[in-house]
Amino acid sequence: MRAPAPRYAANDGVIDAATAALGDLLIEAKDAVGEVSLTVVREKLCDAMIALRDTPGLEYQQLSEIAGVDYPERAERFDVVYQLLSFTRNHRIRVRVTTDEEKPVPSVTGIWPVAGWLERETYDMYGVLFEGNDDLRRILTDYGFQGHPLRKDFPMTGYVEVRYSEEAKRVVYEPVSLAQDFRNFDFMSPWEGAKYVLPGDEKAPAAPPAPPKASEPKTSESTAQTGAGQPHPGNQPGEKPKDADVPAPKGEGQK
Repeated sequence: MRAPAPRYAANDGVIDAATAALGDLLIEAKDAVGEVSLTVVREKLCDAMIALRDTPGLEYQQLSEIAGVDYPERAERFDVVYQLLSFTRNHRIRVRVTTDEEKPVPSVTGIWPVAGWLERETYDMYGVLFEGNDDLRRILTDYGFQGHPLRKDFPMTGYVEVRYSEEAKRVVYEPVSLAQDFRNFDFMSPWEGAKYVLPGDEKAPAAPPAPPKASEPKTSESTAQTGAGQPHPGNQPGEKPKDADVPAPKGEGQK
C-alpha cells in the first residue's frame, strides 16, 4: 500500500496571526487556492522575515525558494517571491515584495545564508538588485552575457552569440546572426502532393506513371488500341471465340 501524501496544517488563523505579528509591515494578505500570500513593505523585508520566523504560532524556519515574476506594464515591474516552510507546524507561506530595475531589495542572507545563491539566480534572470549581498554575480549565464533572459522584453535570440574563433584561438562574442533565412511554410506534407522537390529528390530516377485509380475509367489514346471497327471474333461464321484463359482441347487446332 502506498503511503498517503503528507498532511499540511490548515490556513485557519494564519492570516490573523501574521497580521498581528507584522503590523504596518504588511501591505496585503490573501488566501487563494489554498495558499496564504503576504505582500510586505520592500524596505522592511528583513524585519518581516524575522517576525515570521520567530513569532510563536508562525515559526517559518526555512527559506525554500526565491523566484521572480516580470510584469512590464507596471511601474514596479518585478515581484520577488519568497517561499517559507514551518517545520513545527508543517505549513508553507508565500511572501512577496515589488521593485523595479533600480530599487534594490534587502538581502535576507543574514537570516538564511542559502539565500545567497537564490538571490544571485534572481539577479541573473531578472536583473533585480539585492542590497547587502556581498557576492551578487551571475550564476547561470556565461561570462560577459548581456541582458536578463527571463524578462518579458528580452529577445528570444539574445543580443550576442558565443562561438570559438579558430583565427583568434579563443571564444568570441558577436552580434546574433541567423544562419538560416526564415522560410514560408505551406504545412503541406510531401506525401500529400507537395508542388516542390525535396532536397535530394532531384537525384532520384523518374518514377513510372501511376496506374489509374479504381474509380477512374480506363482510357485509350487511339481507336487502334480499342479495336473499334474490327469484326468481333465471336461473330465470324464457323469460328468460336477463343478464351485465352481456357486451354484448347487435345487434337483441336493440331495437324
